[in-house]
Amino acid sequence: MVCLLRITAVTMFAAVLFSVVPISAKAEQLPQSWGENAEITTSARSAVLIEGESGRILYEKNAFEMLPMASTTKIMTALLTLRQRDLDAYFTVDSQAIRVEGTSMGLVEGDQVSLRGLVCGMLLLSGNDAANAAAVRIAGSIPAFAEQMNEMAKAIGMNFTSFANPSGLTAEGHYSTAYDMALLGREALTDPTFLSVCSAQSISVEYGNPPYLRRLSGHNRLLREYEGCIGIKTGYTKAAGRCLVSAAVRNGIQLIAVTLNAPNDWEDHTKMLDYGFSVLTAQNVAEGLQATVPVANGQKEQCAVLPAEEGIAALMEGERETLACTLCLQPMVYAPIRKGDVVGEAVYSLEGMPILTLPLVAGESVEMLTPERTEEDSGNFFFWIWEKIKGLFGR
Repeated sequence: MVCLLRITAVTMFAAVLFSVVPISAKAEQLPQSWGENAEITTSARSAVLIEGESGRILYEKNAFEMLPMASTTKIMTALLTLRQRDLDAYFTVDSQAIRVEGTSMGLVEGDQVSLRGLVCGMLLLSGNDAANAAAVRIAGSIPAFAEQMNEMAKAIGMNFTSFANPSGLTAEGHYSTAYDMALLGREALTDPTFLSVCSAQSISVEYGNPPYLRRLSGHNRLLREYEGCIGIKTGYTKAAGRCLVSAAVRNGIQLIAVTLNAPNDWEDHTKMLDYGFSVLTAQNVAEGLQATVPVANGQKEQCAVLPAEEGIAALMEGERETLACTLCLQPMVYAPIRKGDVVGEAVYSLEGMPILTLPLVAGESVEMLTPERTEEDSGNFFFWIWEKIKGLFGR
């Protein structure tokens, strides 16, 4: 849709700059870091800290270097698994798939398990057998599943990642970057089931032949030791070193941290998360935002527009004064309009990078013209349309 270039005045905080653009416009920019001057020393070969809502980088160290990422790979495997149907249906695991080295949830030939149970096994116990069993069940083979992993990686924007297997074992063509893994963690946390599993210190799962109840305990120390930690996944191989993707929420702010090849990963993540929470505060940037949108064939010519919800953005000191807001509205809406109908969005940006997108809704209902008035005002209606078209060109 195309947005009117002229629009009724908007009341906002003076500190927020205002503009109007087409509703279809999307900023396509490379990641920008606000963390170059962060006073953090990490042991990691590669590290990144992002703010979860906006995805903006708060701190980075070699964040775009392509490296092996060990069992943090299973974030992708679990996410793909959770997007399947019949998560709780039991099936017999493939006997070849579960014959894999490394960490295991203890599957043996003939065991019956559900896809949901495998997700628990791969996220808490980092079971390579669980990852392989899920891959073969879903795609028929590990190479076919790896293709699905790479397709999803592209969709998420993981431009420097290649998956060769579902477990994270060292393999040619299996690598990622700290930044890409942060994007993956951010995507995974939008899945409620993924979040509930990765944030659990332990969970009960039934599997076996026949299935029986077992208690699985996770390896993520931050769930016990860091206030607000909600997961996500550990990893280790000799080639990759210690790898960790973590997330924490405090005071309405979500942070995601990633380290690859980090001897002191727990300490690194504590430092990065502490830094992020120390420099960000959650602020309602949409308070006072009002606008109007033209109405066609309505009993009113204009409809009030309001934010659908509080516009909470995580900002550093002084950023409120440089925050820009772009309203993306339909050129006109057609009656009838119901209060709460979505009519556009507000995009808040810092230095050209969007950090918050907020739906805009009709603040009132507008009924259609009655048949009598429609006939009577038809000439006025078409005159009104012509005036609006001329207004687009400043005439």
